[in-house]
Amino acid sequence: MNDMTALSNQPALRDRLSTRIIASSVVALVVVLSMIAWTLWLSWQIEGADSASKISQLRLTQGILVVIACLGTLTMIYLLYLWIIFPILRLGDGLRSVAARQFGVRLPVETQDEFGALASGFNRMADELEGLYGDLEARVDEKTAQLNEQNQELGALYDITAFLNQPNEIEDMCAGFLDRVIQQFQAGGGTIRTLDPKSEHLTMVVSRGLSEAHDRSEHCMKVDGCYCGTATRSGILFIEDIHKVATPIDFQCAKEGFRSLAVFRIQAQKEVLGSFSLHFGRTLALSPAERHLLETLGQHLGIALENRRLSAVARQLAMVHERSLMAQGLHDSIAQGLNFLNLQLQLLDQAATRGDLSEVNGIVPLLRAGVDESYQDVRELLGNFRSRLEQGDLLTAVEATVVRFRRQSGIEVVLNADDLAGPPLPPEQQLQVIFILQEALSNVRKHAQATKVEIKIQNRHDFELSVSDNGVGYDPKEVDERADEHFGRRIMQERAKRMKAVLELHSSPGAGASIMLLLRADARQAA
Repeated sequence: MNDMTALSNQPALRDRLSTRIIASSVVALVVVLSMIAWTLWLSWQIEGADSASKISQLRLTQGILVVIACLGTLTMIYLLYLWIIFPILRLGDGLRSVAARQFGVRLPVETQDEFGALASGFNRMADELEGLYGDLEARVDEKTAQLNEQNQELGALYDITAFLNQPNEIEDMCAGFLDRVIQQFQAGGGTIRTLDPKSEHLTMVVSRGLSEAHDRSEHCMKVDGCYCGTATRSGILFIEDIHKVATPIDFQCAKEGFRSLAVFRIQAQKEVLGSFSLHFGRTLALSPAERHLLETLGQHLGIALENRRLSAVARQLAMVHERSLMAQGLHDSIAQGLNFLNLQLQLLDQAATRGDLSEVNGIVPLLRAGVDESYQDVRELLGNFRSRLEQGDLLTAVEATVVRFRRQSGIEVVLNADDLAGPPLPPEQQLQVIFILQEALSNVRKHAQATKVEIKIQNRHDFELSVSDNGVGYDPKEVDERADEHFGRRIMQERAKRMKAVLELHSSPGAGASIMLLLRADARQAA
């Protein structure tokens, strides 16, 4: 194409081609005009003679001239077609073939003139285009194969990542991960092993394609006892042919009939959690892209394992915290009740020893009241421990708590929960609200000596809960200075802090008491 462009842009070539066409036309015109002029001159000469033979000669000469003129014209037309028109038509056919992507067409080079140069340039252009087009097809096929391979890798990565994000147990997650990796790379077997906290031993979590004897012998092994442990320290380990390398004495993979081995780290951030291995029954060389994919999968598995461990730790911490609150609740209710009963039993024993029946008769009702109070505390705590909420069940749980409180205490309760236009709280925050309400009502029942309790709930932009009573109240300063601090207030404060809310307590002697829980919009969890 470059040659064709260069030829078409040469002014000298265009001038020579134009000169050739004009010269041919001029020659033809001169011949014809000369013949016509000669014929006219001959006719003028003969008109002056009377000889009949001259007239016959004239006519013969005119016929010969006409024939010669016709033959000359036909000859010039043929030469014009042969020298100019035919090469141009042949070049046009070649250009149309190239435009139709028939790059194998070539023009014959029959002369060394301008048309020969055009034919040579056209052939060089066709050669270059054919080479470029053939190379382009090869590159397109190569890129298509690369894209297909990358799509398969991305599909495998997406499938395995989506599986790792499912809420499975660690064993099920590792088994599903290993099955998918084995299927993706057509391995004959594989294992997943995790490191102990001291990074000294590897424990096999799951295996595929290996014998029970192999699993038993390598269920728990030292890190430096096999290639699976070596990879946790040195990174990726790949053995193309096991029989060509020195192996440990107790190396089981070769005994299982495998030829190639690939081991990759299980890593979360910079912490190595273990390794996973793929075993192949044939010699195999993994490509750099496949190694990178397996290394990436190991990182995803490590993150998933770390998330499972962190979730387990979070659940343990939540359980410990909840047990602490339960212990405080037991100390604040049942333990104090039992302490009161123990004191009364000691007084009863002393009165009985002295034979003071009047004192005995005074202590027995106190014991009965203490047992009833402890029984109510036990039932209340059991009810609190069984509290389980789903999204949107807050009002139902509040109403159930109010009904239970009325039944236990006989105190009038006014519930105002009409302003609930805001978004619902998530179950965890709802549960903390119910626990705070239950603790507040328990304090009213035990200490307030109230006849009426008012509960108000508002859920707009912020969430508010208030509980107030008309009881005897208390002096906050005096309560804060007491050595035997009431644990109910501390429990409510801890629960409010746990849900990132603000809890305010107000009271004064003889004016009742109230609490107000405020959960601002920026502290809400997504429901």
